[in-house]
Amino acid sequence: MDGNGNGNAAALDALTARARERARAEAVEIVDMLRFRDAELVRTAGIESPMVRLVERSAIALEIGQAVGLSEGQVTARLAAADRLRERTPYTWRAFRDGRVDWARAREVSSAALLLVHESSHRRLDEAVVGYAATHTVAELRAWLKRFVARVEAEEAAARAEAARRERTVTVTHVDDAMAWVNAFIPSHQAAAIDARLRRTPRLDGDDRTRNQLRADAFVDLLLAEDTPATGCARTDIGVVIDADVLVGAEPGPAVADDGTWTVPAEWVLEHLDPDDTFFHRLLVDPITRDVLAHEYVGRFAPDVLATAISFRDGVCQAPGCLRPARDCDLDHQVPHPRGPTRGSNLWALHRRHHAMKSHRTLRWILPSGRTVDAEPATHGLTPDIGSDVEHRIARLLVDQGDRQAP
Repeated sequence: MDGNGNGNAAALDALTARARERARAEAVEIVDMLRFRDAELVRTAGIESPMVRLVERSAIALEIGQAVGLSEGQVTARLAAADRLRERTPYTWRAFRDGRVDWARAREVSSAALLLVHESSHRRLDEAVVGYAATHTVAELRAWLKRFVARVEAEEAAARAEAARRERTVTVTHVDDAMAWVNAFIPSHQAAAIDARLRRTPRLDGDDRTRNQLRADAFVDLLLAEDTPATGCARTDIGVVIDADVLVGAEPGPAVADDGTWTVPAEWVLEHLDPDDTFFHRLLVDPITRDVLAHEYVGRFAPDVLATAISFRDGVCQAPGCLRPARDCDLDHQVPHPRGPTRGSNLWALHRRHHAMKSHRTLRWILPSGRTVDAEPATHGLTPDIGSDVEHRIARLLVDQGDRQAP
């Protein structure tokens, strides 16, 4: 958006207002569904016959679904998600009622709350999530919640992971036209290593295969060939973030992918590391400047070690809402070179399209409030930034005092 687009700015303000209205309308619909359900439960409680009472209560979801155009299963899922929000995360529930968080985001928070076991964890989630949910996309929020659950209840998350790992399997399904699907249910860190290996398969001169065809052929070669052809992938870099106390075994915790898309128990990664093949990047990141390395390089292009460190630090493209992995992005100078130095604090990962937008001065961050700010790194971390103890208590009090009947 350019500097003289006042009309466009007003249009964006209007869109932001419409989004808030839509979120409030979603909240009103969910609250009305809860009211109807609760009123029907009260009414049917007076029915003497247990069979008749059961039949009439089983029809509640059907009646709501007919009224709003949803299936019984969809209605049941929405009511269950709303109940969890209202009971376990009252501050998030109030944010949903106020239109600050829409139903898509509220539903993701409710799903995360279902995984958490301890009441203290629900409180930590409620105090931290609203600020992030209100300023990030649903996909970003889903990844944030995955990391939050893995960290705040590390032992429980590890137990679920171990149970899931016992179900690992590979299936082969033959379909039409002489083709088949090979599906593998395996731990995330192993799948990431396979993906990285396939992604780095080089294209030879004169090779007209598409990228997908190249990956498929490399996959078959890796599985079947006794002498795997040279792929240029002897070293595969997989970035994971492990807290220092977890790394030394003092505390349980997860290993989080550099792009935040998956987590596994840290011991899964550590127990299979080959000391001759594994290189640890110990990144000391300044909390204010986000500088990775104090050393400053004279040239325009960062050396490999700095580029790898920044890729691990950022994880994904730093444009808000973009989840393109940093390894597939350009390494851009926030302040253009040579005026801006080649060092960690001035470099960030930008998807090629966002890089071009920035170069042409059209890249601006438009916040959910409608306010436009200069480009700055997206926040993909776990820093809680909204939801004080007082606000949380007020939200809890409002729910306990009859939020279900509130207008």
